Amino acid sequence: MQNKGEVLLSKCSKAFKSLVRRKQVDSVHERTEGHQLARKLTALDLTAIGVGTTIGAGVYVLVGTVAREHTGPALTVSFLIAGLAAALSAFCYAELASRCPSAGSAYHYAYICIGESVAWLIGWSLILEYTIGGSAIARGISPNLALFFGGEDKLPAFLVRHAIPQLHVVVDPCAAVLVLIVTVLLCAGIKESSLVQTIVTTVNVCAMLFIIIAGGYLACKTGWAGYELRDGFFPFGVNGMLAGSAVVFFSYIGFDAVTAAAEETKRPLRDLPLGIGMTLTLCCILYMLVSVVIVGLVPYYSLNPDTPISSAFSVNEMQWAAYIVTAGAVTALCASLMGSLLPQPRLLMAMARDGLLPSFFSDINTSTQVPVKSTVAVGILAAVLAFFMDVSELSGMVSVGTLLAFTVVAISILILRYAPPDEVPLPSSLQQFIDSVRKQLDDDGQAAERKTYNDDNIVEQSPQLSEHGEASIQYPFIGKQLTEDKKCRSKRRKIAVWNIAFFCIGVVVLTSAASVDYLPSLVRFSLGAVGAAILLCSLIVLACLKQDEARHSFGHTGGFLCPFVPFLPAACILINVYLLISLGVGTWIRVSIWLIMGTSVYVFYGWRHSSLRNAVYVPMAYLDHIYCASSSHQV
Repeated sequence: MQNKGEVLLSKCSKAFKSLVRRKQVDSVHERTEGHQLARKLTALDLTAIGVGTTIGAGVYVLVGTVAREHTGPALTVSFLIAGLAAALSAFCYAELASRCPSAGSAYHYAYICIGESVAWLIGWSLILEYTIGGSAIARGISPNLALFFGGEDKLPAFLVRHAIPQLHVVVDPCAAVLVLIVTVLLCAGIKESSLVQTIVTTVNVCAMLFIIIAGGYLACKTGWAGYELRDGFFPFGVNGMLAGSAVVFFSYIGFDAVTAAAEETKRPLRDLPLGIGMTLTLCCILYMLVSVVIVGLVPYYSLNPDTPISSAFSVNEMQWAAYIVTAGAVTALCASLMGSLLPQPRLLMAMARDGLLPSFFSDINTSTQVPVKSTVAVGILAAVLAFFMDVSELSGMVSVGTLLAFTVVAISILILRYAPPDEVPLPSSLQQFIDSVRKQLDDDGQAAERKTYNDDNIVEQSPQLSEHGEASIQYPFIGKQLTEDKKCRSKRRKIAVWNIAFFCIGVVVLTSAASVDYLPSLVRFSLGAVGAAILLCSLIVLACLKQDEARHSFGHTGGFLCPFVPFLPAACILINVYLLISLGVGTWIRVSIWLIMGTSVYVFYGWRHSSLRNAVYVPMAYLDHIYCASSSHQV
């Protein structure tokens, strides 16, 4: 019985370790075979991708809804607060993107810092986000096109929506056609698609600048009537303004698309953080200026919730401006569609490289240097969904994937700073070189210690007979000191990991207590107090702990560093978890079904085919020596 128990315990331990196994930061040692993605993108290209993906048509509607229901004239402040909250995630993304500049974005970072199972769930969630997001955006284009041309009857018959009573669906040929056009464009090459993205985004930004300039001129003529109200600047109070910030926060989602093109960036250490920063800054400035003008043109309660910007110009006898506003909405949707379809093939490629998905998705076309097979598969799926399904009811599921990714990225920053991976996986085929290098380095280290301390006469030499009958010299003080240093570092890392875990638990308890309305007030207050206590205690411990020295050499060095660690990532985790819990039970039930499906795929395929299944983990200090030894052997 004891042997059976030990065997079972060993199997459970092995299974758990396989769930948290971490991969190496991609480097020159990896993926030397096959074709690579083309490194052609500059910081300007990345900014165009980020701005185009972030500024969707939602802002053309959102300003009216949020101003009427939550903020009033304080809409600008809500956009500023939401932009600052999004900047917390942007700082975390910027450091990880420059340290680990490879395809996969949050999935890639989670695999390196946390483990395979968490990375799989993040990747699976992002697949859902990109698929539903792209289809929803595509179905939103045809109504705006119809509005631009003066009605659906003015569109070609093959692009008009048709109802099929037998199936109880409304098909949208225009959405499917647009998805397929974007798919073909993405297959042509990253530089070609980024050029089109830049042009479309420029048109969208010009439309927003027209709204700002023309609207500002009209507001100056009318005396900024929207701000001359009895209710004041905060008609719904500070709580309303903060509630508005939570709503408009989702209008900043999209800057993470910049990191999806990390492997196609010419100078990733510089351009990736720059692209993320410029994307968020431009979007925040444009949002704030548009909101200043629109709520200043007319009183917030007079805004049309469906077409707030067009109606604001119509009130001031500029009906023709509706065409420019609609053109901006159409181009914004087209840019967002391109931005939604761009990251998913690269995510599938990264997961297939790691063995978690079939190798079909990792093939890179030799001429265009893009994952054409993945792009075509994603495009066909998105086109079918956009043609047959109204996925607007599933749009809340898009937010889950993004917020989970934001949360995991912030946790990865904490792990990277306090307990960065100190071992790397190598294929089992290198086992003989690993054993040889380990023995050589251990012998060299012992010899160096003997020589150094023998010359300095630091300790007494106490000759003893070895097992072969020969005299050997021991250094009890040196060995003890080295052992104590190693134990101290190991203890500090364990304390850090446990406190990161306790901090996350405290955040979940606190935000759950704040969001669950059906519990009695006393229970909610007690849970909130417990969660806050756990959160604060663990954060204080992390702030007092010394960050691990290995962080300086982790990944690609010399890039952007996230400031104010651990406080900035902690604030990022708190905000994103609160927004996640606030999404509603219905959304989480649908997401849970998707995650259960993903878990099944991982158990029956990904876990069994993972490239790390038979990997051998070695200390980072041995890595270069092992590669040199294997290279010399091949030569």
